[in-house]
Amino acid sequence: MNRDINKLKEIAVEVRKNIIKMLTESQSGHPGGSLSAVEILTSLYFSEMRVDPKNPKWEDRDRFILSKGHAAPVLYAVLAEKGFFDKSELMTLRKIDSNLQGHPSIKNTPGVDMSTGSLGQGLSVANGMALAAKLDNKDYRVYILLGDGELEEGQVWEAAMTAAHYKLDNVTAFVDFNGLQIDGPCTQVMNVTPIAEKFRAFGWNVIEIDGHDYNQIFDAIDKAKATKGMPTVIVAKTIKGKGVSFMENQVGWHGTAPNKEQCEQALQELGGAING
Repeated sequence: MNRDINKLKEIAVEVRKNIIKMLTESQSGHPGGSLSAVEILTSLYFSEMRVDPKNPKWEDRDRFILSKGHAAPVLYAVLAEKGFFDKSELMTLRKIDSNLQGHPSIKNTPGVDMSTGSLGQGLSVANGMALAAKLDNKDYRVYILLGDGELEEGQVWEAAMTAAHYKLDNVTAFVDFNGLQIDGPCTQVMNVTPIAEKFRAFGWNVIEIDGHDYNQIFDAIDKAKATKGMPTVIVAKTIKGKGVSFMENQVGWHGTAPNKEQCEQALQELGGAING
């Protein structure tokens, strides 16, 4: 896989622009946690995961589960950029009969490996996929993105025990650790920290990174692939609303769509961000 970081930065700018455009068009959705995960998904789909846009159900493909399903705009923007469907479809987000609903649907959208939206369930599904791979002697890997607020769900920790118990070294979980959820800072709503120490206690290999640094993302992925006998979690420190100055670290942008003026301002900022 090509790890041309300058090219990935260009792709990330286009992904961010499309997130803003589609949310402005829909006037509904979640910009903050979509923007915070752009580098993670861009790295996976354009430089790491074995996928085929012409054959979305390819049995030997790597799998990705967006467990924090409300961040569907980042997944849709990346899938469109990768060629799973035409980018013009992005403007149908959340419209009746659209293939791009407010949360990912495996029935509707090419490239979506699991329907998500009810928080806390993704890791359980990832474990099932990873167990299936081992039983079938397949070498595909399963990647999952969890939100930090989502870690308040008890099912996440049941699944964390399961993954360690069955030594699912073909599971790599990312935690989008942006520190904010819909009602405020995670530490105030229901403190999930220390995240790394909790996963270590549950028997996971833990790597902590800057979730916007491509070199750190790739180094962590390589270390996860080299780790045998235990699952890996990559705790990625991110900025909610990353790339748009008035959205960064603002809890109000968790689930508020920009208006046309805000959209224009955001796109103007992103237009000069390719080398930033």
